[in-house]
Amino acid sequence: MIGGRALWIQRSAVGHEDFEFDSMQAEEGLIRIVNSDDGWRVGSIFTPDFWTSHVTWDVLVTAIKQFDRSVREGVAALGIEPAFIPEP
Repeated sequence: MIGGRALWIQRSAVGHEDFEFDSMQAEEGLIRIVNSDDGWRVGSIFTPDFWTSHVTWDVLVTAIKQFDRSVREGVAALGIEPAFIPEP
């Protein structure tokens, strides 16, 4: 999950395409990030009527990077080397 968003941020830096989490461990759409005229929103197929408030691209990227850092710290605290997770 972390690596997928990291790669999406790199690819979307120019085109700002929508993101839908796709993994063998979870249902497609577990995490969805979509763009509109008002900004970016995050949602999930599990709560299809609930979306976050609109945010700018910069706010979205900052939040994703903060989440990635938290996951890396948690993985390291478990004694696992987090270097295999691509940097956003």
